[in-house]
Amino acid sequence: MTTEDLSREIILDHYQNPRNHGRLEHPTVANRGHNPLCGDEIELSLLIDASDHIGDIRFAGRGCSISQASASMMTDIVKGRTLDEVEASVQRFTQSMANRQSAPAELEAELDALQGVKRYPARVKCALLPWTTLRESIDLYRHREPTRDGADALAGDCSDAP
Repeated sequence: MTTEDLSREIILDHYQNPRNHGRLEHPTVANRGHNPLCGDEIELSLLIDASDHIGDIRFAGRGCSISQASASMMTDIVKGRTLDEVEASVQRFTQSMANRQSAPAELEAELDALQGVKRYPARVKCALLPWTTLRESIDLYRHREPTRDGADALAGDCSDAP
């Protein structure tokens, strides 16, 4: 089996058997990302604890196998990590997709399967959509406005989501 075949199998497995698929009932933050060029959509819902760890993360959406597989892989990788660790991972993955280097080792071997996408520049945005949406979600969380009752209010894109 070639590396390309293995990469294709990993992507297909995450697409057909997504990890962490669905929505959290009471997320700390929820946000949507959309790629207007291809129509891919990702909705992330995160549960962030008091020590800024991602306790749980789920994704929903529709799109190509690359965007959905990337979301599945990403949610597996970031669950349990601190927001600072996650932001560093997002930056490293984004940089790895922009050049010919392999994905950083700490981002798990499965993410290396997405490196083949770089041969198709239009598809790189598909792989990056979940990661970009995650970075935006963390920004929303960090810049939230306190409400009168002391709870935090988020102006996420999913306020109208069922």
